[in-house]
Amino acid sequence: MRLPRTAVALLIAAALALPAAPARAHAPSRAPTFPTGTATAPDGRTDLTDAAGRRLQLRGFNLDKYAEATEQDLGSIAAQGFTLVRLPVSWARLEPTRGRLDPAELRRLHRLLDAADRSGPLVLIDLHQDVYGPYFGGGDRGIPPWATRDDGLPFEPDPDDWFAGYFQPGVQAAFRHLYDDPDLRAWQADFYTRLARELRGHRSLLGYDLFNEPFGPVDGDPADPEVLARAAAELEQGRLAAMYRRLIAAVRRADTRAWLFVEPTVLVGQGVPTRLPGFTDPRPGAPRLGYAPHFYDTAVESGADWDPAGGFVERYTAAITAYPTARRLPVLVGEWGPPNSRTPGNTLLVRRQVEAMDGFAGGWTLWYWCRGNGGYCALDPAGRPAPGQEPAFGPYPVATAGTGARTASDGARHTVRWNADGTGRSTELALPAAAFPTGVRVTAQPSGALVEVEQPSGDRAGHARIRLPHARPGTPVTVVLEPR
Repeated sequence: MRLPRTAVALLIAAALALPAAPARAHAPSRAPTFPTGTATAPDGRTDLTDAAGRRLQLRGFNLDKYAEATEQDLGSIAAQGFTLVRLPVSWARLEPTRGRLDPAELRRLHRLLDAADRSGPLVLIDLHQDVYGPYFGGGDRGIPPWATRDDGLPFEPDPDDWFAGYFQPGVQAAFRHLYDDPDLRAWQADFYTRLARELRGHRSLLGYDLFNEPFGPVDGDPADPEVLARAAAELEQGRLAAMYRRLIAAVRRADTRAWLFVEPTVLVGQGVPTRLPGFTDPRPGAPRLGYAPHFYDTAVESGADWDPAGGFVERYTAAITAYPTARRLPVLVGEWGPPNSRTPGNTLLVRRQVEAMDGFAGGWTLWYWCRGNGGYCALDPAGRPAPGQEPAFGPYPVATAGTGARTASDGARHTVRWNADGTGRSTELALPAAAFPTGVRVTAQPSGALVEVEQPSGDRAGHARIRLPHARPGTPVTVVLEPR
C-alpha cells in the first residue's frame, strides 16, 4: 500500500517478499478457539469471544501471497504460539477460465487448510488484488483478465511506485466496470459462492477478508488531498458498500459459520476515517461481521525510516476506532509492519504498533512470514525473529476471562493486566519461545490466583493458565512474566 508522497503530505495536513521460511512441523500446545460471538466493553471496544464468553486475541502472519507456503509453515506458526494466518487467494489464479475453478489450485488450498486443521492456526482467506489484477502486470493476483475491461485506455506502470498504477486510466476504467457492470457483479458473486462452498467444513477456516485494499475511480488530480478524500468517501458510501453487500450475500449462500470482514480504503492509514456504512448479516442468529483495516505508514512504505514525531500511530488510532465502535465490530488488522524493521525508527515503529493494536484490535496478522534480511520478512535467515520484530513475538493473552487486557514490556519482563469477569474461568496466555528461550517464571496477583505453566521448549511456545475462582467482577489481575 502506497500513495504518492506529495499527496500524502498534503492529505495529512488537510485531514487532521521473499521465499517462505522453511520450518519444522510441531503439534501446538493449544488449538485456538473458533470465535462464536462478540462482547462489547464499556469503552466501546468489541472483541471476538469463545463459547465461554472469554475475549479472544488472534495473532499471526500473512502467508502464501506468492503460492510458496507449505504445510510445515502452518505447523511452525502454530508451534511458535500464534493463532491466525491470513491467506491471500487470487480470483485470477483460482478461476483462470470463467466458470471453472482450477482443480490444482483448489487442491493446494485444501492442503494448506488441512494442515491448519491439524496443527492449529485459524485461517482468514484474503481475497487479494494488487492494481486490479494480472492484466495490468500484477503477476497472477487479483481479478482475472477475462473480467477486466479497460475501455482501451492507457496503462503506464511506474517502476518506482507500483501504487501509482491505481491512478492510470485503464485501471480506473476496470474498477468502474467491476463495480457497475451487472455481468461482472454476477460473476464475482458467483465466484465467492463457489469458493465458500468449496472451503466450508474446514475446522480452521475463520472466514473471509472480502476484498484486499479496495480502490476505485478518482475523478481529478490524485495529488490533491481533497480529491482523494472525496473519492474515498464516495467509493465507501456507494460502489464499495454495494459490493460488500453482494459479497456478504454471496458467501452466506454457501457458508453461515464463517466470519466476514470488510476493509476500508487505504486512506484510513493516513488518518482519514472511513465512511463505510453498517452492514447486515443474513446468517441465522447473531451477525459474524468484522472490520479489517491495514496499518501502514506511507513514508515508511516508500523507504523512509519511521519518524515518531510525525504522529502516524496516534493519527491512525484516532481514525480507526470510531467506525467499529459505532457498529460494534471486532477489529483484525489484516496487514501491518515495515519493509525493513532493522532501522532505528522502524524498530520503534513495530513496538509502537503492537502497543497500539493491543488497545483497539482483537488481533492482527503481520506482513510477512518469511526468512530474509529485510523485505518485510518476520524471520531472519536462521529462522529467529528478525531484528526489530521482537515485539511481535512477545507473550499475549489468547483468551481472557475479563476485560481490558493489555500487555506492557520492559526489556525481557512482560506484564499482562486485565479486570476479572468473576466467572472463575481460566485466562490463557501464549508464551512464545522467542521471548523466553530459557523458560519463564510466572507470578500473578491477587494472591488467590491459580497458575499452571507449560514451559516453552526449543522453538515451541509455552502456555500459562490463570484462574481466579473467588475473584469478584472487576477485580484487577496482574501477571508478571520473566525469563527463568
